[in-house]
Amino acid sequence: MADLTHFDKAGNAHMVDVGDKAETERIAVARATVTMQPQTLKLITDKAVRKGDVLAVAQLAGIMAAKRTPDLVPLCHPLALTSVQVTLSCDAGRSCVDIEATCKLTGRTGVEMEALTAATVAALTVYDMCKAVDRGMTITDVRLLHKSGGKSGTYEAR
Repeated sequence: MADLTHFDKAGNAHMVDVGDKAETERIAVARATVTMQPQTLKLITDKAVRKGDVLAVAQLAGIMAAKRTPDLVPLCHPLALTSVQVTLSCDAGRSCVDIEATCKLTGRTGVEMEALTAATVAALTVYDMCKAVDRGMTITDVRLLHKSGGKSGTYEAR
């Protein structure tokens, strides 16, 4: 198992120095799922939620969250993202909204945290906009699906 890089030899937390790393294209894809009552999903797909278009607002929230990741996660580097895509899809059979976030840049450190933050905040936004009709929604399966670029190479979730 690799050493934890966010701690110095004395065990103190610190931001990793990425100054000597090569700039490479870096891509990360993350996913989250919001499961709900079938009636709640129907309100979303019919655009009948009183707060507005849930999928559009959640998509924008995810994009904004990716850009704000270093404000939320203390040891993340501020990154010049070149692309953030957040897609939300409704699955009536599973009564859920699946969220996928893809972040890209050319730089010295990865974008996994930005993709995970985008997917998570999009999921939280779905919950927030629908909680008045369904407090039993669950946010599950938040995970990294893909990561490429940098010294560690490519990761694909199984």
